[in-house]
Amino acid sequence: MTRLPSVRRPYVSVVCFGESCCSPKSPVTSCEAGGTGQSAGVRRKPSSPSDRRTRVTVLVALAANLVIAVAKAVGGVFAGSPALLSEAAHSVADSLNEVFLLAALRRSRRPADRRHPFGYGKERFFWSLLAAVGIFLMGGCFSFFQGFEALGSETSESHSGYVAGLVVLGVALLAEGGSLLRALHQVHQQGGGFAGVRDPALRTVVAEDSTAVLGVLLAIAGMALHMVTGQVVWEASASMAIGVLLVHVAYRLGRDARDQLIGQATDEESSGRIRALLDAQPEIDSVESLLTMQLGPDSTLVAARIDLTPGLDSEEVELVAVRIKASVSHLVPAADQIYLDVTDARLARRAAAHESGPATTGERGGT
Repeated sequence: MTRLPSVRRPYVSVVCFGESCCSPKSPVTSCEAGGTGQSAGVRRKPSSPSDRRTRVTVLVALAANLVIAVAKAVGGVFAGSPALLSEAAHSVADSLNEVFLLAALRRSRRPADRRHPFGYGKERFFWSLLAAVGIFLMGGCFSFFQGFEALGSETSESHSGYVAGLVVLGVALLAEGGSLLRALHQVHQQGGGFAGVRDPALRTVVAEDSTAVLGVLLAIAGMALHMVTGQVVWEASASMAIGVLLVHVAYRLGRDARDQLIGQATDEESSGRIRALLDAQPEIDSVESLLTMQLGPDSTLVAARIDLTPGLDSEEVELVAVRIKASVSHLVPAADQIYLDVTDARLARRAAAHESGPATTGERGGT
């Protein structure tokens, strides 16, 4: 068997796709997975149990918001209540956002193609961003408008209309609370708390339902104080408080979606575990760099530049790469795209120092 020289060639890539890897064939190479008519990348995955549970959670929230939106709108018009109308706009925005999330769940499972070799997992982040924009525009801005309009209004409302509005809000509180409990139950099943939820659709539903419950409580308080004191400022304040709440939630959801769309790394714990696993491999001298990126809720790209021990032949390099890929996938199940760039660290550093020139290294030319 032919052995590779102990001083290896720099920048030789061993790239793993799925369960297969490419062994080095030339001094500078980037191997591609074999296939028939489709670019190397993730294959379409069937809906996971987590996705099916998330879809049910979104459907429950959508049904609740549609019924509640109609009830709030009718009650708000009948009572002339700005707080109730703000809550109606909130429920309409939530309903539209649930439609966005259902589209995200469906479209993110499309198979990889040549234009999108890593699949469509980031569709979820895009539609979550649209949901955040919807909350801001349809919910937050309309609530501010209702609050300011109420401050300038001098019309009086009948107590009978307000009693009907409070009944509507009571029913809405029960419905929103049930939807929130369903979402929190799924979060509990996944473990790790809300901060550890990777699915943006589930995060959005939890945020929307939590905000809806708080919004209903604010609307009830504003309407009740208005009835007791006769001062519309209480209800106008409640309406604007709902607007502040919605704008804050929209900002948080939009910021998370932005970070994931532009290429957010996986969590530090997972990155640390992957690096520790690579460092522990006897065939690896050093891990020069480790890059990760979330491609979707259950898909992560891992790219590592490693320096192997001298004396490994091409077959051994391939076997080592396959074993490392399996180990990383077992350690972090979401890591389904793994790239190993095998390089000689000493020669790479020497080349980098040479390219930087005397001005960078501080060396002076001789005579």
